[in-house]
Amino acid sequence: MPLDIKICGLKTEDALAAALAGGASHVGFIFFPKSPRNIEPAEAGRVREAARGRATAVAVTVDADDAALDAIVAAMSPDMLQLHGKETPERVAYVKARYGLPVMKAFSVREAGDLEPIALYRGVADRFLLDAKPPAGSELPGGNGVPFDWQLLAGIDAGVDYLLSGGLNAANIGEALRLTNPPGIDISSGVESAPGVKDAALIDDFFRAVRTAQARSVA
Repeated sequence: MPLDIKICGLKTEDALAAALAGGASHVGFIFFPKSPRNIEPAEAGRVREAARGRATAVAVTVDADDAALDAIVAAMSPDMLQLHGKETPERVAYVKARYGLPVMKAFSVREAGDLEPIALYRGVADRFLLDAKPPAGSELPGGNGVPFDWQLLAGIDAGVDYLLSGGLNAANIGEALRLTNPPGIDISSGVESAPGVKDAALIDDFFRAVRTAQARSVA
């Protein structure tokens, strides 16, 4: 299976172009005012147009209510919703039914026990995103640039379809892929020159590092 690669926290057409040029399968837009990657729904709708037919456009929210999700879906027309808060399985099922869109549920990981709640969402969420727990003092559930212990995923059920996230960059992606062999990966701060500022050169470096790692794995 080809590796899915999601470049998240996009805000500009140039950043999206770099992600698409590299071969991103998914492109993410964040709707969370506390994040430096926050984007308004109408702007996301404009920027995401270039991705139509080329990559899955993902709307990332954190415990958003129906009114907020209504506005995002209407303005952006995403292909997928990512719920990055404390949404219950019931909330995930409701959101899927309300918008008729696939849902990716994010989990914050620090220790093995943090993976156990995934079982409650299997058959409800379409995919999972496994991110590092935010460091003390951070108000951001993701995009903090810190990894978790990837070896925790050694025992994860092979049927769990997930994206590995948290602290990935060009320097460590080879090791991350070697240890976890994930179905997909997600990167945001690791391709930024400053918080919320995507860097085309760093995006290109990341894709190059992924290809190098993949070539080594089959050599």
